[in-house]
Amino acid sequence: MADINAIVEEVKSLSVLELSELVKALEETFGVSAASMAAPAAGAAAAAPEVEEKTEFDVVLAGLADPKGKIKVIKVVREITGLGLADAKAAVENAPTTLKEAAAKAEADEIKEKVEAVGGKVELK
Repeated sequence: MADINAIVEEVKSLSVLELSELVKALEETFGVSAASMAAPAAGAAAAAPEVEEKTEFDVVLAGLADPKGKIKVIKVVREITGLGLADAKAAVENAPTTLKEAAAKAEADEIKEKVEAVGGKVELK
């Protein structure tokens, strides 16, 4: 019987092109299609690991979309961060600035909407 762990380690070391060729060879050898399989073989699973959906985001003020809205953006930044006026002004003027770290998706989207509504540019990272 083959050593499964050794096979897995060997598959891990393959490049994407080599993995693609391996999948094609397995499909031809066994007369199956990896795309239609409900439970992919170990080689195919190692080739395409599942990507977890990101649940926490850093909300970053990238700048101002409209410089005329600077005062409104400062007010919203104060509301979101709890900073004083001088610190909020500095945060807006020195963009990019992180407004909130590790925010939940809903909270990050809410902050983004508030800032963009008054003329700021926001990135979720």
